[in-house]
Amino acid sequence: MISTDVYQAADLLKSGEVVGIPTETVYGLAANIYSEKAIRKVFEIKQRPLDNPLIVHVASIDQMEGLTKDVPEKAYKLAGAFWPGPLTLLLPKSINVPGLVTAGKPNVAIRMPGLGLTRELIANAGVPIAAPSANPFGRISPTTAEHVDKYFPELTMVLDGGPCRSGIESTIIGFDGEEPIVYRLGSLSLDEIEVKVGKVQLRNKKEVAPDAPGMLSRHYSPKTPTVLCENIADELENRTEAKIGAIVLQNEIQNQDVVQAVLSPDGDLKEAAQKLYATMHDMDQAGLDVILIERMPETGLGVSINDRLQRAAQGK
Repeated sequence: MISTDVYQAADLLKSGEVVGIPTETVYGLAANIYSEKAIRKVFEIKQRPLDNPLIVHVASIDQMEGLTKDVPEKAYKLAGAFWPGPLTLLLPKSINVPGLVTAGKPNVAIRMPGLGLTRELIANAGVPIAAPSANPFGRISPTTAEHVDKYFPELTMVLDGGPCRSGIESTIIGFDGEEPIVYRLGSLSLDEIEVKVGKVQLRNKKEVAPDAPGMLSRHYSPKTPTVLCENIADELENRTEAKIGAIVLQNEIQNQDVVQAVLSPDGDLKEAAQKLYATMHDMDQAGLDVILIERMPETGLGVSINDRLQRAAQGK
């Protein structure tokens, strides 16, 4: 059921139910972190491996401090600059965080969502909530309530907050002492981060027991075979499929036989990020034989978008 009743959603979370929720990045599958039954249900219905940790969402810095210890100063600096917003901090966990949430690891991933409705939900629930993206493991992330409802019609409720305004997941930053490490590229660009804390390391791939969500090489994938292209027009010369889809940043290709989608007529990478997953969902449901996606400029949010596209097309 899709609903806009935030109080009902909070009551369901308090009672140990799993609820689909909006954030500014993507929709999540939310559970009270203190309900083992609900957390296990999240892993189960997503078909997510138990060694892949969840992100905990909080409504305040005070809530974060109750879940962490030995927080680096640069973490506070980043939180001050980008919270509420699409930044997840990977921090040493306190005894208040169940090991199931962190996949048995010593660190907990925490963020304060930028969407006011989500913070209102957490405040009304009265507890932090774990919320990985609301999609079957490895599939395209959802950016509307309808995407979630289609994936998981068995959910008691999906809280509708409208289309996600950022459109790709949060950036995850952990620390080696005081030195920031990016574990997942996301809606916050490396340029924005480095302005605040200086040069950061990128450590965003790990196939076994990942330190943070989004590190696996295959992720965010349509069911339709998907190919990441440097030049779609050149790629088309070598394709023999009958039904081909093409997702481009700015300029349509001159080919009447291809189903096309433009992410941003102005070449705006923020707009492209916001539309990316919704466009991939549409293409995946269009009965195509293959989806070709144009690589974005390797600058700003283009780096994060290309990271998603490389994982979506892995092995296709």
